[in-house]
Amino acid sequence: MPRMRRARRTPGASALRDTLALVTLPLVAALALPAAFAGGGTRRWFGGRAENQRAEAQAAKDAAAAAFYELDTAQRDLRISIETITAVDSSPAARRAVADFEALGRRIDEASHQYISAVDAHDLDRDDLEASAASQARTRLTAAKDELGEVKRELDRFTDGLGPLLGKAETQLARLAPSVERARQALLAASNALDSVRGSGLRADDLAARLAALSPELTKLNQGAGQHGVPQTLERAERVTREAEAVRVEAERLPERAAEIDHRLVSLRTRAQALTTRSGQVEPVLSELRRRFTAACWQDLQHVPELAAENVQQAEAKLAEARAAREEQRWPDATALLSTARALLNTTDEAVSAAGDRLRQLNAVQKDPEQEIDRTRFAIRDAQRLAMAGRNTPDPRHARPLDEAVARLERAVTALEGRHPDYWHFLTETEEVRATVGRVVTQIREERGGGAG
Repeated sequence: MPRMRRARRTPGASALRDTLALVTLPLVAALALPAAFAGGGTRRWFGGRAENQRAEAQAAKDAAAAAFYELDTAQRDLRISIETITAVDSSPAARRAVADFEALGRRIDEASHQYISAVDAHDLDRDDLEASAASQARTRLTAAKDELGEVKRELDRFTDGLGPLLGKAETQLARLAPSVERARQALLAASNALDSVRGSGLRADDLAARLAALSPELTKLNQGAGQHGVPQTLERAERVTREAEAVRVEAERLPERAAEIDHRLVSLRTRAQALTTRSGQVEPVLSELRRRFTAACWQDLQHVPELAAENVQQAEAKLAEARAAREEQRWPDATALLSTARALLNTTDEAVSAAGDRLRQLNAVQKDPEQEIDRTRFAIRDAQRLAMAGRNTPDPRHARPLDEAVARLERAVTALEGRHPDYWHFLTETEEVRATVGRVVTQIREERGGGAG
């Protein structure tokens, strides 16, 4: 039987089979092979333990990063609060807060440096990271996170303690913009009022000067609190508002003030003329007083005619000056001159009236002195009843002046029995007695809580 022919093995057939076998390997295995045998720049195959350590270290790194970010954010917020306080408050408490914040900042820097050093010490993304290195990284990063957390708690406690200072500062800052705006609006209103007054023909130079003096203050307000300080800017805004408002009010009232000055000029001129007429009647009154009563009753009135004439003359001169000031629109000068003229006329009026009143009083007491006596005795008895109310004996502090009043009245009555009685002395004595009694009554009522007897 014929023998089968064996195929001839050609050179290179073994290598070809090896190549075909290699080509038919699974893709995953083919991709893994270079990693198993290749050299530098590729990750070594450690297995599960190393990867677990890497994952724990990475988690620690993420936690530390979160703590770092949280502390950094809190520090930024706290710095804003400190800047708010220092912009407004220069008190010892505020200065202590700044110093404590600076010390806390150094503490934060130390904790932040510890964290950054821990991050820089280990590259957790390295392919050849050893498990021991990953463990060390986790330990250092966890310690850094704990330190950051402790500093964050210190910062929170410090922030809580700033509450009162920050609240006060924020209140002032909240007032700042509205206060400055009110000042601007007040200046604008004053300027508009002044323009309106000038449009009516009134100059108002003094008001214009006062408003112009506020211009530098407005410039400082516009420059802001950053340059001049919050408390100073608030004070400046309030002062400008107050002064501008005063200018506005006076400007708006100026037409009324001008009309009022015109009216007073006419009124006082009329009054001066009337007093001139009345002064001419004083001499006949004095003649009658001299003829019917003792010298003590009229000597103090001797110079009334001369005084009245001199005062009226001076008042008329002041009125002329006031008229000139009014024409020149010197309003303060006109007002002051009118006040002087009015005071002179008041003095004249009182002096002229005194002569006529004196004659009427003396006529009345000469005709019937009992009326004045009874009036005074009634006042004394009323005070005595009040002093005895609720008491068996009066308080010496009350009884003594009342007894002296009785004696003084009796002496005044006795003095009327002479040939030429001084009726004016009698009237002044009874008036003094009633004044004394009145003071005792007031004292008693005050001591008894205001109750009447």
